[in-house]
Amino acid sequence: PPTPPSELVKISTSTAKPKQQYPLQCTTKSLNQTCPYNYPTNYSSTNNPGRPSTCPDYFHWIHEDLRPWKETGITRQMIEGARRTANFRLVILHGRVYVEKYRESLQTRDEFTLWGILQLLRRYPGRLPDLELLFDCDDRPVIPAKNFRRPNSGPPPLFKYCSDPWSLDIVFPDWSFWGWPECNIKLWRNASKDVQEGSKSIKWKDRVPYVYWRGSPNVAPWRADFLKCNATNNAEWNVRLYAQNWEKQAEVGYKESDLKGQCTHRYKIYIEGWAWSVSEKYILGCDSMTLVVKPKYHDFSIEGCCHWCIIGPLETMINANLSNMKMEYVYDYMFHLLNEYAKLLKFKPVIPPKAVELCSEAMACEAEGKWRMFMEESLELSPSNGLSCTLSPPYDPLALRSFLDKEANLTKQVEMWEDKYWEKLNPRRK
Repeated sequence: PPTPPSELVKISTSTAKPKQQYPLQCTTKSLNQTCPYNYPTNYSSTNNPGRPSTCPDYFHWIHEDLRPWKETGITRQMIEGARRTANFRLVILHGRVYVEKYRESLQTRDEFTLWGILQLLRRYPGRLPDLELLFDCDDRPVIPAKNFRRPNSGPPPLFKYCSDPWSLDIVFPDWSFWGWPECNIKLWRNASKDVQEGSKSIKWKDRVPYVYWRGSPNVAPWRADFLKCNATNNAEWNVRLYAQNWEKQAEVGYKESDLKGQCTHRYKIYIEGWAWSVSEKYILGCDSMTLVVKPKYHDFSIEGCCHWCIIGPLETMINANLSNMKMEYVYDYMFHLLNEYAKLLKFKPVIPPKAVELCSEAMACEAEGKWRMFMEESLELSPSNGLSCTLSPPYDPLALRSFLDKEANLTKQVEMWEDKYWEKLNPRRK
């Protein structure tokens, strides 16, 4: 590619907005949209910002996700091993982005994932190293750890939205952080504000004293079974469960799927779909006691989370949870993950022959409707006016083992309570 002009942008650490902004530069529809070269390609800060804040605890799992390649590094042969299921290959070279697509994703998952990566580069220009990776936009992890137990077995590095304890897929923030037009769900920066406003509108003690869940039962058999727990004329389990039909919701303007209006019950349920569910962050964002049906999968922010040991005032827990999930931390997680990943590469990234250069203009200028609106709302207009949070070193092996054992023991304790309840209710159940 042509070498872009070198431009150094000095970033102030004050709370004032950066002096210069870089809106979309769309050409007329009669011309082919090209990627502009005037966005800064270098980054520096002024006024000695000092040591940035330490990243939230879940950033530790970046090291764990990349541990399979710590000793061997990542070779091109390993990369190509992930080609079988990948939706696209991403190359970052000299601060610019190139993409080769292999197959379409469900809805626009791939588009908004790529959009998020482009915004990361606008937020931290010149701070992402050259790299090459493969991304799979489907739900379930596909790299089983059991197939790569031998030394130097070379597991293929593949980026996904979720993984599980038996897989080696590298977890990356999902597309909905930049909006989910098909379901009328706003970008996370706006959706999280709506959820907080909804949670503050009704005090917990004044809420409906039942468990609430709304979702699609068709994505997994256990969700269909879950609906059998709904109240009937003969049974009352104190739950209110609603099947979500997205086609009908579109017809009525998504009135029943408004996130702001779903914090009306004292308790909420999180149950996985075909894999981990995007609904997780919206459910946890409500000031309600969240009951988690034993999860199998994890996304980037819940990886390593102890599901059974959250004790404390509800408002304090929810505020802390949303604070650690603000969009700035989502970008910082992406930033550190890609930087740590790039350190492991044992080959020089190259632009594939069939790849195209991608930039915000190439994606947004031709988009229409909600797709265009969400992209404009999530566009990073200026480089960040501060440094990223500081990534902590990997867990000590003994500390990690202790943490995992604690999680397993607490899970067993909850299962024992469950068994005792059913035995008491029905002594013949055994």
